[in-house]
Amino acid sequence: MSKPLHEIRAGIIGAGFIGPVHIEALRRLGVRVEAICGSKSAQGIAEAWGIPQVFLDYDYEAMLRSADLDVVHITSPNRHHFLQAKAALEAGKHVVCEKPLAMDTRETAALVELAAARPRQVFAVNYNVRFYPAVLQLRADVNAGRLGKIVHVNGSYFQDWLLKDTDYNWRLLAAEGGSLRAVGDIGTHWMDTVSFILGDRIDAVFACLERLHDTRRRPAGPVQTFTSDTEGELIPYQVDTEDFAQLLLKFSGGARGNASISQVAAGRKNSIRIELYGSEGSACWESETPNHIEYGRRDTANLVAQRGCPGFTDAAGLTDYPPGHAEGFPDTFKMLYRHVYAHISRAAEGAPLYATAQDGHHEVELCDAILRSHQKQSWITL
Repeated sequence: MSKPLHEIRAGIIGAGFIGPVHIEALRRLGVRVEAICGSKSAQGIAEAWGIPQVFLDYDYEAMLRSADLDVVHITSPNRHHFLQAKAALEAGKHVVCEKPLAMDTRETAALVELAAARPRQVFAVNYNVRFYPAVLQLRADVNAGRLGKIVHVNGSYFQDWLLKDTDYNWRLLAAEGGSLRAVGDIGTHWMDTVSFILGDRIDAVFACLERLHDTRRRPAGPVQTFTSDTEGELIPYQVDTEDFAQLLLKFSGGARGNASISQVAAGRKNSIRIELYGSEGSACWESETPNHIEYGRRDTANLVAQRGCPGFTDAAGLTDYPPGHAEGFPDTFKMLYRHVYAHISRAAEGAPLYATAQDGHHEVELCDAILRSHQKQSWITL
């Protein structure tokens, strides 16, 4: 018998930009957010959202001892994901972990093994882009053969929030976020989404990684993600991660791909573009106009399909509003957690749409291959 969502209790580890995004999505679903763990800013978030339990100084071990939690959402900086996810699984909790799953494949492989040994505990990696209605529609189009055999895929993920040398965030530091930054932070979303649409994994890569700024300047104190603080003293430091990248890709089903990834693309705030080219037609989607898909044909008229209208209806159950009522970034988290929590409550069975620990492991393997490809300037096969 399934359990109602409002009876499932969640805890959040991490109080930065993405933590409140998780909280808002869970609240929209009626899930009880019982606890938050993080730095001193966690206290203010708890007061703003009425979260009863607060664990400061990132004391996640104390939070995990609470009998009041069923699910733990991990939204902390990347280098903490492995130990926190491991501890949450061992404490018997379901886990939703932000990407990347961990800092290296040794850690991700250990989490895959640990999650597999606990099949009644759900483990999801937070690749929310899968849950845009247009992405689900494109997946259905490919599965139904509406575009024919997919020949090649083109696209990009562009942002501009790190364009200036004074823009700073912990993700810029390899020790905090990993050796790949633009690719690891946003490029993995693009690659996971395309793999999800095609039903094929990337099995070979050729990569070129570049920097706009070899030296940047950072404030003496912490900076919130997507904000700029250039007040006071600025400390120069050497940059050890990439600002932008070009990727050539081979998919297991035979399709070829190319992707451009950048966090220094002026004017692009959070732009994901995916173009699918098949033997019978093409499809193009852009995340900043998320409710439309452009379909192309050689011998008949091209068309634009709008969510909820004929030709764009295969996201049923994972979209809530009628045509013309836009659904976007915050809704993807709500839909992802609706699907994850349906599996937690046993209301859903079968293969999940959400990214699993194995998917998270593959993405870190892929990042390793991309880094090696750049270093060797050659194709690397996974």
